Amino acid sequence: MSRIPHIRGSRLAATAGIAATSAALLASALAPAQADVRPTRATAIENAASVLSQYATTLGLTSAQGTHVRDVIVDPDGTQHVRYERTYHDLPVLGGDFVVHLAPNGAYHSADRATRSPISLSSIVPQLSAPRAADLAVNALRAVNLGETLKSVTAKPQLVVDAEHGAPRLAWRTNAMAKDSLGNPVARTVLTDARTGTQIDAWDSIETATGDGQSLYSGTVPLETTQSGSSYQLKDPTRGGTYTGDTGNKTDSCILVICTSRAAAPVFTDADNHWGSGTSSDRASAGVDAQYGTNQTWDFYKNVFGRVGIGGDGKGSFNRVHYGSNYNNAFWDDSCFCMTYGDGDGSTFGPLVSLDVAGHEMTHGVTSKTAGLTYSGESGGLNEATSDILGSLVEFHANNSSDPGDYLIGEKIVRPGFGKTALRFMDKPSKDGKSADYWSSSVGNLDVHYSSGVANHFAYLLAEGSGAKTVNGVNYDSPTYNGSTVTGIGRDKMGQIWYRALTVYMTSSTNYKGARTATLNAAKDLYGAGSTEYNAVAAAWSAVNVT
Repeated sequence: MSRIPHIRGSRLAATAGIAATSAALLASALAPAQADVRPTRATAIENAASVLSQYATTLGLTSAQGTHVRDVIVDPDGTQHVRYERTYHDLPVLGGDFVVHLAPNGAYHSADRATRSPISLSSIVPQLSAPRAADLAVNALRAVNLGETLKSVTAKPQLVVDAEHGAPRLAWRTNAMAKDSLGNPVARTVLTDARTGTQIDAWDSIETATGDGQSLYSGTVPLETTQSGSSYQLKDPTRGGTYTGDTGNKTDSCILVICTSRAAAPVFTDADNHWGSGTSSDRASAGVDAQYGTNQTWDFYKNVFGRVGIGGDGKGSFNRVHYGSNYNNAFWDDSCFCMTYGDGDGSTFGPLVSLDVAGHEMTHGVTSKTAGLTYSGESGGLNEATSDILGSLVEFHANNSSDPGDYLIGEKIVRPGFGKTALRFMDKPSKDGKSADYWSSSVGNLDVHYSSGVANHFAYLLAEGSGAKTVNGVNYDSPTYNGSTVTGIGRDKMGQIWYRALTVYMTSSTNYKGARTATLNAAKDLYGAGSTEYNAVAAAWSAVNVT
């Protein structure tokens, strides 16, 4: 998680009274504001700071707490949404995040909070020591990697306040990391009660999914590069300096430590600015796919949502390809703000550099900078689904005839040994044999890649509707839980609704019930309460048993 400076007025004294949350957000801001008076980010933060002072009690803030701005969104009509993280006596509060919604004039409208539990502890001195918390986390990492000989094991405990799992309590959040027998990274974050030593929760720390250049999957693609002397670098100066490098199948990189250098994956260079051959025998071919995926993801977020860069700050990320030995994975890592791609083992997976995988993994970076959906339980399923949903829209937006848009995840990277034609299927998630088509009370117990099926199914129904349909040559047949017929509103509107829900209304602890509310609020903002789009959102959620 990035460190964000305290803002003026972030230490607050509680004020008397409770302000009612507006039932009609933005009702006073329906008429677009003039472009020249649209508030700046700095103005929005200043307005929000004033609101925090006035509505401290409403937001559950006390003098023991601090706030940090995580993200700011200013709508075209001037409406402002400022997202905060919370601390308690300088300790991070898990589930303490909230979003303040302001009218164009800076007046308070409402707020969305990850938790409404009062945050007050009798002591912030742990009874469980940090070394003991580290030992417990390492044991948890070994337990999920039975049969593996783990090397280079490290564990870094951090004292936090856990407000995500019931009444707030002091806890250790420990990142346990190691390398497996092939040298590939494995990592697990373990949340431990700092008083009793009981494990509260645990989740995988590596979020998985599974210029001109000749790529492996997308044909010949244009690439913006950087000239360096008589050669060229696979570095795009037009997209924040994004670049792609080759790890040389090594794993001694910044995954397991804080990155201070990018030397682990030297940038690709080329003499004539024509990259790759479209075959795996040329190491640059995978680099072309990775760079192209980064470019298309950057363009999608910029052109569709006005978001410049994964972090929304105009800064480019970077890619590392040919990672590890036969590594069947790809992942986004916040610590290096980078994407890493394995080559696959050849029998179940090929190189994991396809366009939808790139869009999926980099969307984890967007989620981290916005809602910060916790990577376990129902919120973890929503985290994964967000990457599937928006990653698929990256593929549609690219409009590449060699890899047409579809509602399949990873269809380019699977090989016959995998046994299926894709990693996941959004029209009927259970086709993968493990994912959930519909919500149930036990869905949060599934692996997040399978609990994501509920939201993936919702998104497909909202975009395309139920029943049989062919899109770009792919046949779909999407059922509904309640036997209803859902009429889709198109993937563009679906994407706008999901993105606004993610960046404006969802918080770290949002579950499926909360996602329904968040997307309805987003549809109301964009298209109006009672609109066709609003009603379609309600119908699609009901069709996956989220009511």
